Amino acid sequence: MKKYLLWAITWGLIGIVLLMPPAVVVVEALKNGLGPALETLKDPDGIAAIWLTLEVSLVSISVNTIFGVLAAWLLTKYRFPGRSALLVLVELPLSISPVVSGLVWLLLFGAQGWWGPSLEAAGIHIAFAVPGIMLATLFVTLPYVVRTLVPLMEQQGCDAEEAAMLAGANFWQILWHVTLPGARVALFSGILLTTARAMGEFGAVSVVSGHIPGLTETMPLHIESLYNGYQTVAAFTMATLLAAMAMSAVLLRSAPEWIARRRGAQA
Repeated sequence: MKKYLLWAITWGLIGIVLLMPPAVVVVEALKNGLGPALETLKDPDGIAAIWLTLEVSLVSISVNTIFGVLAAWLLTKYRFPGRSALLVLVELPLSISPVVSGLVWLLLFGAQGWWGPSLEAAGIHIAFAVPGIMLATLFVTLPYVVRTLVPLMEQQGCDAEEAAMLAGANFWQILWHVTLPGARVALFSGILLTTARAMGEFGAVSVVSGHIPGLTETMPLHIESLYNGYQTVAAFTMATLLAAMAMSAVLLRSAPEWIARRRGAQA
């Protein structure tokens, strides 16, 4: 009896908190039909927001994948003073409000910031421009690859790497042929988490972007602009597209585990 009660409570909570919001978004997007909903996606500002979101996500994925692999290697293969502090700092973006991080970038690179006037005099624009959006997104997505790789690399130990080193392999050969093959599932998971977080980031980007339609509005910011402008069908259509993109990344994250279970069952 308790099992079924717990099952009902769990699925009830999932239905209300997780399934109902995206369902409502889709219903609102299609309330006038599929044609009008798709027509809203042809708006030039909407297309620019989609492309900017993909561009920022690609940069975040690339930088954080490289940084995450190297940082995880450092944290798991070596013991050094300050290692615990470095682990805490890597997780800092998870505990700080994204709005605060956006304000920090604005303080540093804004027109009245520490370095903003000097950079603008040199023709370099960070705040209220695409570079500022990328910096803000990089900050909030930094921990995901590192934190998915560290537990698995610690479990792997160092024996295989030491054996490869004795055999004459250099650092990159060891990393590519010894360490990463055993960590590819964790790496894939971290990359997909980074992707979903980068596409959906709002707080930090909102502060540092300036909300310039067609230039510095990512999909989340464009959705807010559409909704505040009472363009509800367009807002919910864009929200549906963004939710589909993020949910695809999350579903892909579980694909390797599902494939492994299938192979185990067949074996």
